[in-house]
Amino acid sequence: MAERIMVTGGAGFIGAHLCAALIKSGYRVLCVDNLSSGNLNNLKHLKNHPDFEFYYQDITTPFNADVKQIYNLACPASPHFYQADPIQTIKTCVQGSMNVLDIARAHGARILQASTSEIYGDPEVHPQQESYRGSVSPIGARACYNEGKRCAETLFFDYQRLYSLDIKLARIFNTYGPGMAINDGRVVSNFIVQALRGANLTIYGDGKQTRSFCYVDDMVEGLILMMNSHPGFAGPVNMGNPEEISIGMLAETIVSLCNSNSRIAYMHLPDDDPKRRCPDIMLASEKLNWCPTTTLIDGLIKTIDYYRSILNANS
Repeated sequence: MAERIMVTGGAGFIGAHLCAALIKSGYRVLCVDNLSSGNLNNLKHLKNHPDFEFYYQDITTPFNADVKQIYNLACPASPHFYQADPIQTIKTCVQGSMNVLDIARAHGARILQASTSEIYGDPEVHPQQESYRGSVSPIGARACYNEGKRCAETLFFDYQRLYSLDIKLARIFNTYGPGMAINDGRVVSNFIVQALRGANLTIYGDGKQTRSFCYVDDMVEGLILMMNSHPGFAGPVNMGNPEEISIGMLAETIVSLCNSNSRIAYMHLPDDDPKRRCPDIMLASEKLNWCPTTTLIDGLIKTIDYYRSILNANS
């Protein structure tokens, strides 16, 4: 019988793509989600699959599951969602991580933590390497997520040291693609929806701040490679696209690809918003033979087509 794998946060954007990829590879998948930011519509194509099971559960409450691997993706990743209930965000990162780590320990399962580039804060080192310890405010509006994820990393490595748990830790940089919620609140989804509606594209700050964007299929491939990498390699490892683009240039590109007449509207930059964010992925390349292959233009076209179909269906 195929191995059973648990994906917490499996109804979310990356989680749903991961569930589909694992089933396609022949695994049985237990998707765990409390639907606080995930959506069952992301899983409708898997609903009746014999190797797929959905379990409604908040990971901050202890539960049990007999599985061989655990991908811990449970936690809202968009500021729009994680700032809505910052205490719950911290509990998900900390108490939730302890609960899934205890499951891994009880069943001898390998467990991967989906960490984030946000642990680097507003970085003073560019591009960011895994050895960089970050520049994070512990009291800012983003701290519930930044510091929560940093604490989760601590827990994972303490469980490894104390209990010899087989852990993997991936630091995910900006990821985009079909399946993102229309109200996701992050820059790619915001810009595409605004452009398709003919509304102003909202840029916070002067648009000179930079990001790098990884297409979701590439990210899922990287997570699976990390999970199945050599037992001696726990990470952390950066996962993202090292090609950098300014937010202003991203806006112009999306307006062009959407054939939109939208203009740019500049707004105040939120506190603690990083000025530059770009991964050094040398370690992922060396250890996993992984790097993104989808160009930004190709990925944006696929994502625009997805949002266009959603907006047309809702019109």
